[in-house]
Amino acid sequence: MSQGRRPLVAGNWKMNGLKASAAEFAKIIQGAAGLSAKVDLLVCPPATLVMAFAAQAHGSRVAVGGQDCHAEPSGAFTGDVAAEMLADAGATAVIVGHSERRAFHRENDAQVAAKARAAWRAGLTAIVCVGESKDQRTSGETLAVVGAQLDGSVPDGATPDRLLIAYEPVWAIGTGLTPTPSDVAEVHGFIRERLAVRFGAVGQGVRILYGGSVKPSNAAELMAVANVDGALVGGASLKADDFLGIARAYG
Repeated sequence: MSQGRRPLVAGNWKMNGLKASAAEFAKIIQGAAGLSAKVDLLVCPPATLVMAFAAQAHGSRVAVGGQDCHAEPSGAFTGDVAAEMLADAGATAVIVGHSERRAFHRENDAQVAAKARAAWRAGLTAIVCVGESKDQRTSGETLAVVGAQLDGSVPDGATPDRLLIAYEPVWAIGTGLTPTPSDVAEVHGFIRERLAVRFGAVGQGVRILYGGSVKPSNAAELMAVANVDGALVGGASLKADDFLGIARAYG
């Protein structure tokens, strides 16, 4: 990892968490105080908990983010949440283009790019997710798929403060299957090169997270791979011990 890129371990709680989850989040906040100062921490709970978690984490080393946002700042979009609403609730970042949004809500690259622009408009960091399916990997399309998603989902005007990329091989999410370090290195190297070609020096500063069955037992190996600047953690982020165990990969 480049010396100029500060690692981030982010937790995506997905559709999990009730008010009682504040107790587990408190353990994350408490444990974060003893972690290396080299790593940033972010937890993205469901929208119902963003405001409470942001208040709970105030003054701590843990930031809070959202899991999705609408492209518009307001309007007749029943059930949706605007980026401005997340920012108002205390969020500092938002995940956009997660594979589950792409699959279950049929989101395309243009919609993901619009959400990333909305995040920037609201002063949030956009975590743009990319990744291939098992069939796409098996047929040798991984880099073509990831490249097309990057081109279509990342808006112009990116900066290291406003953009993170999360590479999540869809076939590894929640399955227990994990690519080899060499597989991860190949894709992250490709993403880095693509960002550098498009954005120049800015592209060298954008952090690239790995996601997909990251756990304490494999975190150190995965986080040591070139161009891996942290992790986007799913199920393991729901338990403070597991989430903090992954963050301890940074010493």
